[in-house]
Amino acid sequence: MPLLKEYLRSTRKNLDMEQLGDIMLPIRMVLGQKKLTIKELLSLKEGSVLEITRLAGENIDLIVNNRLIAKGEVVVMNNHFGFRLVTLLSPEERLKQM
Repeated sequence: MPLLKEYLRSTRKNLDMEQLGDIMLPIRMVLGQKKLTIKELLSLKEGSVLEITRLAGENIDLIVNNRLIAKGEVVVMNNHFGFRLVTLLSPEERLKQM
């Protein structure tokens, strides 16, 4: 499947919704963040626990193409982790990030 940057280089002026539906975007679900020194990173071992910036039970961020678009929660389905959408940012909120 084509990437967004390939479509942006296209000489075509109009893209229809069918073409846009094939564009692949990177998606990340961010549970939290932590900054470590190299010394702290090298001292990690199996069983190490890192304190992150989120509280237990707090929503996680859904990042698409490096932009926050939604918040959700982690779910388990058939022994796999998944993401349940809780709040979708409005188009106005998403445009503010650009």
